[in-house]
Amino acid sequence: MAFSYINNEKLIEHLKKGDESAYAYLVSTYHKKLFVYALSLNNDHATADDIVQNVFLKTWEYRNRLNPDYSISSFLYKTTYNEFINQYHKSRAISNLERSYIEALDTAIDEDNKDVMERKIACVTEGIKHLPPKCKETFLLSKKEGLTNIEISEYLNISIKTVEGQLTKAYNLLRQRVGDQLKEILFFFFGKTKQNRI
Repeated sequence: MAFSYINNEKLIEHLKKGDESAYAYLVSTYHKKLFVYALSLNNDHATADDIVQNVFLKTWEYRNRLNPDYSISSFLYKTTYNEFINQYHKSRAISNLERSYIEALDTAIDEDNKDVMERKIACVTEGIKHLPPKCKETFLLSKKEGLTNIEISEYLNISIKTVEGQLTKAYNLLRQRVGDQLKEILFFFFGKTKQNRI
């Protein structure tokens, strides 16, 4: 019965025994959560779905290696993140800068940090929506469209100094919401804009 799997150790014990009802409980409990998380990483429904399917397949395949002392939730989020990285490596070569962001993101999915990071992501999303109009436009041209400051200057017919000022203002306003993790969080949204438009 589902209620018998609420305990982490009990759930893993049944999974290791090959209990299919425990596996069904695992899927029904975490599928939607992991899909939302995977979608926040790649912004593509089909890819997110593939990632989550792979996570559950691998969890079942390697169930004998599960550690009952380690949170199954944390394990699933970690595996989802690893699947995203595998997909990302396959889709394109990444720069050293992007690699450093990805490594920093790894800390966001530990059990203790996951809920905090999700709240910060929501905060940034809300923050971008409420940036002053010109500030928001400049910020999105830079982060979403990948334009340089010179290109933005020409596109909006404003000085480069004005562009820099608007971007600085946007970063400061968003940083007030989430602190020093702003760069890592922005990578969730804009790290792959050359391939996937937000």
